[in-house]
Amino acid sequence: MGNRIKDEDKYEALREKGASKEKAARIANTPDSGEKGGKASDYEDRSKEDLYKKAKEVGIEGRSKMSKKDLINALRNH
Repeated sequence: MGNRIKDEDKYEALREKGASKEKAARIANTPDSGEKGGKASDYEDRSKEDLYKKAKEVGIEGRSKMSKKDLINALRNH
């Protein structure tokens, strides 16, 4: 068997709110999702190079042609 959803209730709630299957599964399978207190800096405070690396990591298409503003928007809406 392939992928499994660890928190079915969270997955279904996210799907009902319009999240893609991929995004809902990623969030539902993250143990501490929904908890505050992350240490990540705001996208606006990161360099374009850092944003590009993150976009590559999460598989955003067309990132090489994006401005910093476009990268931020794509990362927030992925």
